[in-house]
Amino acid sequence: MSGSTVRAAGCVLWRRAPDGDGLEICLVHRPRYDDWSHPKGKLKRGETPLEGALREVLEETGHHCAPGAALPTARYAANGRPKEVSYWAAEATGGAFVPNDEVDRLAWLPPDTARTRLSRPGDRVQLDALLEHGPHA
Repeated sequence: MSGSTVRAAGCVLWRRAPDGDGLEICLVHRPRYDDWSHPKGKLKRGETPLEGALREVLEETGHHCAPGAALPTARYAANGRPKEVSYWAAEATGGAFVPNDEVDRLAWLPPDTARTRLSRPGDRVQLDALLEHGPHA
């Protein structure tokens, strides 16, 4: 089974709220699936999970980021195949979102709103871990 596992990686991308009170979480909307999720994607051949996570964040959000703590790995079935997604907390360090075919919208949301907006309940595990332990844990 492990040979057929789809490997992917992503980040729970965050920034300090503009008013200085707390954090905002970045979610992306993918029109192909009509869902809201953390930026993530499949690994390229020879790419480490962290390299893939940082590349996907940049491709999907237009933002560079500084990776922090590893977050729980997500494991679920996608299109009949097992999928494993490695996640990190990552602070946005600059950039600008430009809509594209893969991601047409981006939202910076307070954590509670982000938790509700996530389309896949399983994606809340990583957000909850970031909030429980802090973004630098």
